Amino acid sequence: MPAEWEPHEATWIAWPHNRTDWPGKLAAVQWVYGEIVRKVAPGETVRILARSAEESARVRRLLRRIGLGLDRIELFRVPTDRSWTRDCGPLFVRRDGATPRVPPAVSILRFRFNAWARYDDWRKDDRVPLHVAKALDVDLLPVKLNGRDIVLEGGSIEVNGRGTLVTTEECLLDTETQVRNPGLGRQDYEAIFRDNLGVKNVLWLGAGIAGDDTHGHVDDVCRFVGPRTVVLCHERNTQDVNYRALAENRERMERMRLEDGGRLEIVPLPLPAPLSFEGRRLPASYANFYIANDAVLVPTFNDPNDRVALGILSELFGDRPVVGIHAVDLVWGLGTLHCLTQQQPAISASPPPMRRK
Repeated sequence: MPAEWEPHEATWIAWPHNRTDWPGKLAAVQWVYGEIVRKVAPGETVRILARSAEESARVRRLLRRIGLGLDRIELFRVPTDRSWTRDCGPLFVRRDGATPRVPPAVSILRFRFNAWARYDDWRKDDRVPLHVAKALDVDLLPVKLNGRDIVLEGGSIEVNGRGTLVTTEECLLDTETQVRNPGLGRQDYEAIFRDNLGVKNVLWLGAGIAGDDTHGHVDDVCRFVGPRTVVLCHERNTQDVNYRALAENRERMERMRLEDGGRLEIVPLPLPAPLSFEGRRLPASYANFYIANDAVLVPTFNDPNDRVALGILSELFGDRPVVGIHAVDLVWGLGTLHCLTQQQPAISASPPPMRRK
């Protein structure tokens, strides 16, 4: 599985339609999606899942209204329950060509999806990888352990493209809450990652952040920004519910090693001040950014730390601009930019050209 900053052929999103995810905010959220497409499309194709011809037409109209040409936009008629493409969408892996007879290629791993072991509406989302593999005419590789299908969401893992993966115990090893694969333990997951993602080194953090209905997804906590560098969320307020868990993650990561035995460079990334909706804490995190070919899109929350986070990430991504995307409405759905996108790596692993900021 390539790192997210490696060249993409496309970015996939599913157009938002489930009103229960964004009570009273769906129309505003669709305009935010349009802005995301506008920022991603200059550097790669954007492939959009729409449920019907009518929805496809509405998407085209919205994109034209914001001044976006449609030459880099492709729409696919695929039924979905929701629109969190990171978790239910196609998870791509790349085969590098070893010989002229075995050319490079991308395939889709057939992990199963069960709505984070939390919601009842998931059966359409579970079939999204099948639809995409058929549309692209690429191999769909079943992921099994001892003959058993494996449930895994893209937001639960983070890779550096060199053989190291980061995840959380809260999400994958908790035996009582939102259990995806009952009975599976640490060694089982590590075998799955090795055999299907090319991962030889798994780093286990503890917990995710408060308000995350996925039960500890790592993409709200810790992200690779280079082969040896991570940003790791921290909380300064000792009274905040996130303080202890994030401090423990920092202590763990300081002892961890990369696939070659080297230490990680750990860059602290702040959180915004707590946000809530109807008394519920929302999982607002700057770590939920998305790395596109021509930009890094970062969720912002009308918070003083917006500027701090954008500055930190601008220093780390010197080859592409860092762009803030207003995410106060998005996070009502309990996810933001990384949760709703999924990258399709380019077949070639050659590095992208350097870009000016």
